Amino acid sequence: MTSRKAFESDIDGMVNLQKKNLFSELNEEERKRGFVTTPFTLEQIEEAIRNNGLFVSEDNNKIVAYAFAGSWNYFEQWPIFPYMTSRFPDLNFKDFDISVQNTFQYGPVCIDINYRGKGLLNSIFEEMRIEWVKKFPLSITFINAVNEISARAHKKIGWEIIDRFEFSGNKYLGLAFDMNNSVI
Repeated sequence: MTSRKAFESDIDGMVNLQKKNLFSELNEEERKRGFVTTPFTLEQIEEAIRNNGLFVSEDNNKIVAYAFAGSWNYFEQWPIFPYMTSRFPDLNFKDFDISVQNTFQYGPVCIDINYRGKGLLNSIFEEMRIEWVKKFPLSITFINAVNEISARAHKKIGWEIIDRFEFSGNKYLGLAFDMNNSVI
């Protein structure tokens, strides 16, 4: 398996993986194993690739994981992100002043169910970290509070909960990661 920046040739595999793991496509039992909530359009995926903000892992030419990263300008097209950034002045993490200037949004990340628990999150996250630490010292993300498997996995690699909030009737965890810390 290899993890790397995504290319346009990866789009079909990434979209197939996204569809198999979207919250809206899963039943209640399947959701307990993890899910993603944000469906990306072809145009949004292409923009992420142009901005070096999409990373994939592949096994035998099959996309088995993806992770997004992007500026707040990119992510502001979804209403939850302006709400998140409005909360930054009240948040604390280590010695960082949290702002849109020194942070970026990581996620969503999606790993094929057959590859979970095998260290793939570390690998794809590290590829993203190496690229994005060049621009930002701190990464921020959120996880739906009912997605316990994702929260546990991210805690294992060093993410820390810095916020809890509600948005559109759902409860979320806000997390931060010091980009100077390798996960491998």
